[in-house]
Amino acid sequence: MTAERRTRAREWTGAEKPQSMIVAGVMSGTSADGIDVALVRIRATSEDALQVKLLAHEGFPFSRAMRDAVLKAMNAESIATAQLARLQWRLGIAYAEAVQKTLKANPCAAKLIGCHGQTLFHQAEARRFLERKFACTWQAGEAAVLAEQLRIPVVSNFRPADVMAGGQGAPLVPLADYLCFRDARRGRVLQNIGGIANLTAIPAGAPASGILAFDTGPGNMVMDALAQRLFGRRYDAHGQISARGAVIAEVVREAIDAKFFRRQAPKSAGREEFGREYSEAFLAMCRRHSRLNADAVATATALTAHSIGEAYRRFVGPRMKSTAVDYVVSGGGARNETLMRMLCEQLEPMGCKLTTSDAMGFPAEAKEAMAFALLAWQTWHHRPGNLPAATGARRAVILGQVNYV
Repeated sequence: MTAERRTRAREWTGAEKPQSMIVAGVMSGTSADGIDVALVRIRATSEDALQVKLLAHEGFPFSRAMRDAVLKAMNAESIATAQLARLQWRLGIAYAEAVQKTLKANPCAAKLIGCHGQTLFHQAEARRFLERKFACTWQAGEAAVLAEQLRIPVVSNFRPADVMAGGQGAPLVPLADYLCFRDARRGRVLQNIGGIANLTAIPAGAPASGILAFDTGPGNMVMDALAQRLFGRRYDAHGQISARGAVIAEVVREAIDAKFFRRQAPKSAGREEFGREYSEAFLAMCRRHSRLNADAVATATALTAHSIGEAYRRFVGPRMKSTAVDYVVSGGGARNETLMRMLCEQLEPMGCKLTTSDAMGFPAEAKEAMAFALLAWQTWHHRPGNLPAATGARRAVILGQVNYV
């Protein structure tokens, strides 16, 4: 082996002392609205401290055909194997194109890619199949496509290692939340509102083992489904539809009494709980009280706000050490003005100061992509990426699979 090749081998093993690295994080969430790419510089400042800096963020909406294909594949009772195989590869191509365009618009030497993939199925609890009980999860998108087309190593398929360690495979963002947002004097709750809503609660001065994280319930998922079904729109932009409607309080009270909202953490959710079947049943509940379409969307928006408020009231508030709590919202839901107003009504009476991640230097749409850049960095340097306090795993584990180049 030549000296040049030996140097290159050492560079890519990940076994050397952690150093500064630019990583591209790629995320497409359960809303299936598109791809977010974040370019992040990550540097280890000590054994247990990282410096994380966002260099650039770009968003790429899915075409209507792509979004329809993804939504049809999610939690499908029956779908052709050929369609799933083609979707696996087509998503890989889409991710590669998104990263390529991001690097072209923001030239930098990215050394690694962390690609979450598109969740098509997530069963966090063990269920019987072919004479065995087990949990399982599937994030689609062929990582080999990115690695070969971009000639950059790719870490993907993050969730299975946590599931096999007894965890829910979600949420995985809490490690990034903890590293980027912890504060010695103020408690902080990081609330992401994508298709599913999830939070990370960090008491003031708490160690990583002292955080609480879980999915709170539907984020934009039910709102988006009703906006598309009733108004032909992909989502309720800025909450304009819900602002015209009246919340049906009886429906919110009935919906919020479901077992999921009362269950203790750890817990995670997906379209299996709050997807198309749930949206149809929710609309039927609304129709018993009102025939106005805007009322149904307003009520779905209120369900998201109330479920987040209930999660704080029941599970989070009693564990926060400080009365000073910053409630930081990210994800597409942070752009929904009606939802944000409803969240203020829910949270501010409990002492929470509502803000968005933008105000703290992290664009709302970029935070999850940044998180998977960080998780890829952890994997590359042989470091665990899950927090057992968040997922319920028996131990911290190294996440993901690596495609080398």
